[in-house]
Amino acid sequence: MGILEKIAEIEKEIARTQKNKATEYHLGLLKAKLAKYRAQLLEPSKSAAGKGEGFDVMKSGDARVALIGFPSVGKSTFLSLMTSTASEAASYEFTTLTCIPGVIEYKGANIQLLDLPGIIEGAAQGKGRGRQVIAVARTSDVVIMMLDATKGEVQRALLEKELESVGIRLNKVKPNIYFKPKKGGGISFNSMVTLTQCSEKLVQLILHEYKIFNAEVLFREDCTPDEFIDVIVGNRVYMPCLYVYNKVDQISMEEVDRLARKPHSVVISCGMKLNLDYLLEMLWEYLALTCIYTKKRGQRPDFSDAIIVRKGASVEHVCHRIHRTLASQFKYALVWGTSTKYSPQRVGLSHLMEHEDVIQVVKK
Repeated sequence: MGILEKIAEIEKEIARTQKNKATEYHLGLLKAKLAKYRAQLLEPSKSAAGKGEGFDVMKSGDARVALIGFPSVGKSTFLSLMTSTASEAASYEFTTLTCIPGVIEYKGANIQLLDLPGIIEGAAQGKGRGRQVIAVARTSDVVIMMLDATKGEVQRALLEKELESVGIRLNKVKPNIYFKPKKGGGISFNSMVTLTQCSEKLVQLILHEYKIFNAEVLFREDCTPDEFIDVIVGNRVYMPCLYVYNKVDQISMEEVDRLARKPHSVVISCGMKLNLDYLLEMLWEYLALTCIYTKKRGQRPDFSDAIIVRKGASVEHVCHRIHRTLASQFKYALVWGTSTKYSPQRVGLSHLMEHEDVIQVVKK
């Protein structure tokens, strides 16, 4: 019995088991087994023949965005519209067969956009180069899920399921659970809140399934057994995702309104070039990037060349971006902008920068 058959068996068992108090331990164990088998699926096989053609593209620019979706939803058209790269687009499926990178220039930042081949159902098991596509998506900062507005909700649910099964968690935060395996002393279990979905017995059963008999577990929030399994496995990627509904010019206004009001969703039309500017604004928000401008002593700030850092970056991060030795010679910095109480304010390395601040660094 292969891994795929075992996974199918467990999924059937979970589907036909009623969810109630008496079956929660049984379900918890099944979920742990399922996660274990899926992890084995993702590991490259030992007997694999010579290396195949690489699929990933070198990371460049300030951020990386992956375009994921079923074949023929408009990914290549979107890439050609947004960037200066031309990706072949045609009216048949699987026009794109490899990863095609492009660069969006927006607010002084270079955002790398990757046009990936279409995913089909069963991609997580390796159908249609699905594994390589999903592996590239894991390395990006934001996923743009391209959906066909004329197909309704079917595509979104299928794609979420595929990404979920390979450990990509979309628009979720990491569960606040402290977990540390130890050499001995059994399992010490504590929780700071009342747990409604997990119990100590269930936690022990899940840990035993992973052959962990000595560990420290502390729940800081009320989490589900699935979230606890994610913490044990530890290779989960939590990333923001934008659901982009393309081809809205082919559906009714009521349907467009309904889709646009969904959380994390944007409606566009690549054919008629509708709403693309709003999509870029949303993308910038989800990437959480900040522009910082530099200023030399006695000169005006240089607004032509911004330093792009992540939201919540400190003066130290900015110094590292300018030059790696600058932080060690740092004396103080003068900052103008919204992060200061008055302009200019003299600050240290730990001061947090905000969007479009101007900085002047003074060395020792």
